[in-house]
Amino acid sequence: MSTATSSAPIADVLAGLGIAGLLLPEAVAYSGIAGMPPQAGVVALLVGLVCYGLLGTSRFAIVSSTSSSAAVLAAGTLLLAGGGVNRVAVAATLVLLGGGCFLIAGVARLGGLSHLIARPVLRGYTFGLAIVIALKQLPHLGDWPGLHGDFVPLLIVDLVRTSGQVHAVTLATGVLALLLLYACERLRRVPGSLLVIAFGVAASGWLAAHGVPLTGVIDLKLSIGMPMWPTSGQWLPSVELAAALLLILYAESYSSIRGFALKHNDTVAPNRDLLVLGVANVLSGLCQGMPVGAGYSGTSANEAAGAQSKLAGLIAAATVLLMVLLLLRWIERIPLAVLAAIVIHAVSKSWRLSVFRPYLQWKRDRLLALAAVIAVLSLGILNGLLFAIAFSLILLLRQLASARVSVLGRLPGSHDFVDIAQHPNAVQPSGMLILRPEEPLFFANAEAVMALARKQLEARGNVKQVVLSLEASPDLDSTALESLGDFSGWLQARGVTLRVARVKDETRALLLRAALPQLSSQALDSWSVEDAVSASMAAMSSTGNPTQ
Repeated sequence: MSTATSSAPIADVLAGLGIAGLLLPEAVAYSGIAGMPPQAGVVALLVGLVCYGLLGTSRFAIVSSTSSSAAVLAAGTLLLAGGGVNRVAVAATLVLLGGGCFLIAGVARLGGLSHLIARPVLRGYTFGLAIVIALKQLPHLGDWPGLHGDFVPLLIVDLVRTSGQVHAVTLATGVLALLLLYACERLRRVPGSLLVIAFGVAASGWLAAHGVPLTGVIDLKLSIGMPMWPTSGQWLPSVELAAALLLILYAESYSSIRGFALKHNDTVAPNRDLLVLGVANVLSGLCQGMPVGAGYSGTSANEAAGAQSKLAGLIAAATVLLMVLLLLRWIERIPLAVLAAIVIHAVSKSWRLSVFRPYLQWKRDRLLALAAVIAVLSLGILNGLLFAIAFSLILLLRQLASARVSVLGRLPGSHDFVDIAQHPNAVQPSGMLILRPEEPLFFANAEAVMALARKQLEARGNVKQVVLSLEASPDLDSTALESLGDFSGWLQARGVTLRVARVKDETRALLLRAALPQLSSQALDSWSVEDAVSASMAAMSSTGNPTQ
């Protein structure tokens, strides 16, 4: 057995121990954001860690409650239950419905839609998200007044404006914890987060006496029960809020899972992850827990702690359970500045500008990566991601909709047909025009592409045969079919024969069903441009008539 293989379980154990001390107080804090009792966050943490550890795919993902979903849950329960005593039951219903949305999306295999998030978008989003998370932790690091919103310039203005209210001892505690965490990076077998938590707890008496805030009292009372189903007038808003939870949690989860998969060359299985997150949220809802997803901060901390497999998450779950049973009063004494330092250290791994170097070298997608960063910093975490995805799709549609048609010629001494604009020595066959659309033909570009093809023909005289290479078009929609039919009829009216080359089997069958002018089975039988050219030349030499 190799050294790397044998050391993997040890690394997972250390990582699980290291992140458990961060996850439990964080879960309690997110419960407060949602207006839920502390046990709701703890239940969600245990359910999420165990479910994903047993069924999930990512070796780094930590599934627990997240800050954004906690905020949505708070707004949802306030809308549906007001300040009533049934708020916990209403929250459980929303979490359960959110889990059901995950399961439906997984069964419908909608995980493939996640591939619409381009890698530059993902990397830009991750970079911006790490900045937002770190800024939001600064109030805990130095006992600043709380920050509101996700608009980074305003966050920075608030930090500068309130800098005079920073508590010196709290800031020194956070900075020392950060320095110790970075120092522990050189010692792989030393769990830095666990070490700083231990030091923080040991010094908590002195720190509290000097005004450093601690985590505070945690009163866990587990209560498991069935959720309260919505009344007739509450079903629609409940389903809408559940769908919002699905959108937010999957956006966060998939960006975390795919981001670290890209970093470590791992594979992803989005449909399976949808199902696993559905199971975890259903169980959390039944146990009156919080909504869960693969949050970026927890996943970053797990990867930074040296996790090698999903065992780290299961170790973290077992550790959290033991901490709840045995060490809860000590957890209450963790300084908030230490927890903030752990989160900042974890997300700082994503601040490396080197991730954008390939896009600068390739001169590709630089604007897209920059737009993703700016969107997250200015519009917030979820809206920024949605804007970046929409922006990437607009750029893609713009590229696909551009009308580009190449004229092909044969390279001397070769069977290859290439663009004559790029290869001036390529020879065009006499009496023949070979055209190749450079983008797939579809409703946004078909008319423009055929118009360019007509211009190419009109600019040349004595053309008897046109060969159209459709290698870039794996399928044709109705607009492309009609445009191609109009072009074929236009050619026929001028006594010019049309042949189609490099057409896929499915597209060939579609063209035969469409019965477009000139495009009989013979005109569609050319598997290569060379075959089409040979057939066209044979037809011209044998009949002396360009028409068939």
